[in-house]
Amino acid sequence: MLLVLGRERLLLLALTPLIAGAAALPWWEPGPLLRSALPLLALLAVLAAAARALTACLTAPAATSADPRPPLRASVPYGLFGLAAAVLTLLEGRHDPFAVLALTLSMGPAEWLLYRYRGWSVTALRASSTPAAFLLRSCGVLALCLTAYLLVLLPPARLIATGPAALLCLAAVLWTALLLQAFGVAWPPALVCLAAAAAAGTATLTASPPGPAALLPAVCAPTAVCLTALAVVHLGRPAPHA
Repeated sequence: MLLVLGRERLLLLALTPLIAGAAALPWWEPGPLLRSALPLLALLAVLAAAARALTACLTAPAATSADPRPPLRASVPYGLFGLAAAVLTLLEGRHDPFAVLALTLSMGPAEWLLYRYRGWSVTALRASSTPAAFLLRSCGVLALCLTAYLLVLLPPARLIATGPAALLCLAAVLWTALLLQAFGVAWPPALVCLAAAAAAGTATLTASPPGPAALLPAVCAPTAVCLTALAVVHLGRPAPHA
């Protein structure tokens, strides 16, 4: 919520106790009391920061739009994507819980790259004189951000018993879908991810081939390609970045 409201620095400040404790772990054992107290302190700080941000929003002048609230149906694709992402992550976690941990820890770089994608795309737009030139630069920015994210995940992915393919393909699916949603393209990634989750879930329940180790790569690899193509089509135009 703090990220949505543009309170990144406030969130970082609230998480400082947790960050400091995690940074000290390689050299210092804090003991059970501090191990419990630091996350609790960070949680209370985040809640206080969220309350402050919400208070500022509620006391701000009302919007002049006749209907400032989006219709409830507009949130449906986001919920469907969340369900699909949860199913795919659960299926990966069944075979290797460490993969879910690595994916969770990678959310920081993922969010940063989503943020940087916007800035680099605007820079590419300013440097382009034709739509074709911007499309080429936009593809380069997309490839750079996605590759950087997968490189972050590559070291832990190599430690996974089932191999790195499943985690990297799943990460590519989630990142490209989140990128599209960040630009308001909600239904296409939701439907694509929902179809992938349904296929993977059905194959798991019926014990259909391929085996468990190859199931997610077989499903997520074409899904990632499809989502990347959607990103090129929707975000390779100047309009979303203007």
